Order: sequence, then structure tokens, then C-alpha cells
Amino acid sequence: MPAVNINPTRMELTRLKGKLKTARRGHKLLKDKRDELMRQFLDVVRENKALRAKVEEGLEKAHASFTVAAALMSGPAMEEALLYPKQSVELELGFKNVMSVDVPEYTFHTVSREKGDVYPYGYAATSGELDSAVEALSDAFQDMLKLAEMEKTAQLLAEEIEKTRRRVNGLEYKIIPECEEGIKYISMKLDENERSATVRLMKVKDMILAEAMEQQRERDRRAKTPQ
Repeated sequence: MPAVNINPTRMELTRLKGKLKTARRGHKLLKDKRDELMRQFLDVVRENKALRAKVEEGLEKAHASFTVAAALMSGPAMEEALLYPKQSVELELGFKNVMSVDVPEYTFHTVSREKGDVYPYGYAATSGELDSAVEALSDAFQDMLKLAEMEKTAQLLAEEIEKTRRRVNGLEYKIIPECEEGIKYISMKLDENERSATVRLMKVKDMILAEAMEQQRERDRRAKTPQ
């Protein structure tokens, strides 16, 4: 008997069959969604790993150049050279839909298109290593922005995968088995009721036949009795 009380009627049986059909269809769709989300997630993770290695390499390069520049220049001179940046950037935030998940898209624009504007100082009083450091840091900045986008995308996809997984498990291990158990229970009850009704009809039929035979015997007996 199912855990939840069910009214064993044909109407309830029809309702449960419809619910089971919908649950199975939803289960298949959610499994397909979960599998596709996993594929997308793994692609993002692989891209994120490669991009992180590139960012770390760029930052190491910038740090090494800054270290050499600091050794060749005095602290106040380097601080003065980097105090007033010439270049500024604009960051636009958008979204794209990945399997019903809105993931961020960052767009990076520099106000000036001149590549030399990344250097906020003159070349006469600075070291070439400082130029290399600023250039490496500028290149790494765009990769860092893309890395932030990838990591946020991976986080959102992981959360959606977990929610989808719970829904799949809920349908697979709770809703569908309960519907199947309820359908089986109602079918057995209806079959049992039908057999009971058949037995009752047969008994009524036997009683009617017995009564008819008794009446026939009574008529035959009266017909043989002399008046």
C-alpha cells in the first residue's frame, strides 16, 4: 500500500497516469539539461584553467619587470612616474543565456586607442624595464577580466547543475515511484472490486436460478396433484 492515502477510483487512476507521464517527460528533459550543463561547465573549467595559467604567467612577468625597474630606479622616481595615469578604461556588463542561466559578459574599452597612452610618464627618466612591466600588466588586465567572467560563469553553472540534479533525483526517486506505486495499488483495488462484483453477480444469478427452479418444481407438483 502506498505511503500516502489514495482514493482507489478510476478518476484518481487517470490523474496518476497523467501525472506519471508528465513526470517521466520532465525527468528526461531535466536529465538532458543536466548533461548539457555538465558539458558546458567542463568546457568553461578547461578554458578557465588555461586562462588562469596565462594570467599568472603575465603577472609573474610584470612582477619581475617591476622588481628590476625598482632596482634601477629610486622609489620616489617610480612612484612619481606612475602617479598620474594617462589611460582610462570603460567596463560594460552584459549577460548571455546558457541553458536558462544568465551568465555575465564583460566588455573592456580603453578611452584612448593609442597604445602608447598606457605609459603615464616620459621615457627620459624611466627604465625600459618599467615599460615592460606596465605593458605586461596592461595585457594581463584584460585576461584577468576574462578570467573573472569565466569563474563567475562556472559558479553559476555549478549552482544550476546542483539544482537540476536535485530535481532529477526528486522525480526519479520520489515522484515517479510514488505514482507507479499508486497506480499499482489502485489497479489492484479496482481488479479486486471487479472480482468481488463478479462473484456477487454470480451468487445473485445462482439464487435467481435456484428460485426459478423451485418455482418450476412447485408448478409441476401442483399440476400433478388431482383436483
